[in-house]
Amino acid sequence: MRIATWNVNSIRTRQQIVIDWLQQHRVDVLCLQETKVQDHQFPRSPFEELGYNLYISGQKSYNGVAIFSLKPLTEVHCGFHPIVGDLAADFDEQKRVISGVIDDVRIVNLYVPNGSAIASDKYEYKLNWLTVLQEYLQTLQSKQLEICVCGDFNIALEDKDIYTSKGREKHIMSSPTERKALRQVLELGFQDAFRKFTSEEGHYSWWDYRAAGFSRNRGWRIDHHYLTSELYQQATKCWIDIEPRKLEKPSDHAPVIVEF
Repeated sequence: MRIATWNVNSIRTRQQIVIDWLQQHRVDVLCLQETKVQDHQFPRSPFEELGYNLYISGQKSYNGVAIFSLKPLTEVHCGFHPIVGDLAADFDEQKRVISGVIDDVRIVNLYVPNGSAIASDKYEYKLNWLTVLQEYLQTLQSKQLEICVCGDFNIALEDKDIYTSKGREKHIMSSPTERKALRQVLELGFQDAFRKFTSEEGHYSWWDYRAAGFSRNRGWRIDHHYLTSELYQQATKCWIDIEPRKLEKPSDHAPVIVEF
């Protein structure tokens, strides 16, 4: 099985790029973030014609997540509330979580808040969101399925996940508090699939559009697959496909694929 995660930064803008990629890489499951479209306006038919079942949770202009799957998913739910109830509070107003089961694996597709700036209201929102995520995943673990948590985490967990570590403790997406919050989530028993196969620095999944970020390889690795123990042992490959980032008008993120 191959599962890909990709922040497409608007599915309608990047529709043909995603279609072309799926025709070349017929992954079993594709998890998208930042689809930026309401459900009734999602371009379903081109992807259904490729044989995919679509599960979407979107909103106008911002956020939005979706899962494309060659096999139908079961136990599909959107947001935190179906799992943690009132603890979800108002976090589900932003469409950032969608999940479903395929072949006894629970796939959780996330678009973690960016946080904007350290000490801002959006930063506090991000930290609180991660606290709810921890409870959400802990509850899912009680159902005794292996779990693949993937998506745009908006956090580079280690300095080697960034093109330069200079001043990163004061930078959004790499502050010590954000990293600690994510590590607390991972301590539930999740491991980084990419780092099972690639330990060195210099591998990134996001490059800023500004300042020739991609051509200068000034990137960050913030798109991840985190796996529970048995699934981690079954993983045979995990890689970042930078080819779509080379195209005209690409997403600023590249797809990340894990194979079992």
